[in-house]
Amino acid sequence: MKSIQARLSIGLISVLVVIGLAVAQLSLWLFEVGLQRYLEAGLRNESENLLVALVRGPQGLQLDERRISPGYERPFSGHYFRIDFPDGHWRSRSLWDLDMPRPEHPGLRADLKLGPEGQLLLMLRADYRRLGQPISISVAQDYTPVRDSFRRMQQVGMGIGLGALILILILQRVTVKRALRPLERTREQVAQLQQGQRSQLDSEVPVELEPLVAQINHLLSHTEDSLKRSRNALGNLGHALKTPMAVLLSLAGSERLAGQPEVSRLLREQLEQIQARLSRELNRARLAGDSLPGMQFDCDAELPGLFATLDMLHGNHLNLEHTVTPGLRLPWDREDLLELLGNLLDNACKWADAQVRLTIAEQPDNYLLWVDDDGPGVPPSAREQVLSRGSRLDEQVDGHGLGLGIVRDIVDSCGGSLTLAESPLGGLRVEVRLPQRG
Repeated sequence: MKSIQARLSIGLISVLVVIGLAVAQLSLWLFEVGLQRYLEAGLRNESENLLVALVRGPQGLQLDERRISPGYERPFSGHYFRIDFPDGHWRSRSLWDLDMPRPEHPGLRADLKLGPEGQLLLMLRADYRRLGQPISISVAQDYTPVRDSFRRMQQVGMGIGLGALILILILQRVTVKRALRPLERTREQVAQLQQGQRSQLDSEVPVELEPLVAQINHLLSHTEDSLKRSRNALGNLGHALKTPMAVLLSLAGSERLAGQPEVSRLLREQLEQIQARLSRELNRARLAGDSLPGMQFDCDAELPGLFATLDMLHGNHLNLEHTVTPGLRLPWDREDLLELLGNLLDNACKWADAQVRLTIAEQPDNYLLWVDDDGPGVPPSAREQVLSRGSRLDEQVDGHGLGLGIVRDIVDSCGGSLTLAESPLGGLRVEVRLPQRG
């Protein structure tokens, strides 16, 4: 979807272009109409001068050539006239051998072309009575030079208008960008929320954004409080169950059940599974700590603590290694990736002989996570069965245990893939591919 700034810019540009073109066309039309009215006044004055030049002669009306402009004597001078009366008509010598048609109605017209050069004439017809006779005088002027000057002025005006429009658009873009700067800051702060770099949005925002920011901050506070209560409840529950679990384990191995070895064995197995699950959840809560909601996984910051916890749980007989690009941050929820890597590394440590290696690499389209161990591995024929929905390798396959249920759910929620292969270390390689996030 287009950004608000893009939509505002396109909308304002469209409005400015439409209004600018409309105003320009209207201004040019009004200017041309005004120019024609000005020239019309000159033509009417010429027709009145010709009317005065009509005098009574021995044979009736005649034209006193001393009273007419010399421009009417020079061929194609650009000034022409035609005088119509009941007995005939006269025309100026400037028409040479051409005839200028008489307009059908009095008034101004500007669509007549004349002469070999195609002069565009602006013609005015005016009707009078002179010496008791009806007289029609048509006066014309070459409108071509004026029209050419008008066209040049129109081009200059359009150039100036275009320059002004570009300047307005630049100023408009700067103004819109400055007006939307608070939105951009809020967007950056939301991105920082996603990366876990802040827990609240700044409340110093324009009045229009205050309700939105207040609601987001309220939701963040509520979410953070809920997470803290959940972690505390989990820790309290785990610690509360530790003592009863220890009592039940001691009871399962006591002499009271000595005569029932099968019941003692089943009870001990179930209690050990419950105890292992409690330990795992408590370790997870301890690893999560007081992280901010939505915090991303910073490999440099998180992996040392994770490997220290694994070393504490599984002893010092394992060589735990990790190869990660310095400064790499995975754009996924920190707790989800801690859960994913914690499960994979924990199970690799259980079945490794001496070495466990984690490799995280960024590729153009995805992030690649490898967990390798030098344990017994998984036969190729059993790998498909291990990855089937609802299967757990530590319950179905001898020699290698992987609780893949939680891992598989996290990978699926991230839109990634999970595969098993033979490790270069001799054991099992678990390969996780997580897609790049835009």
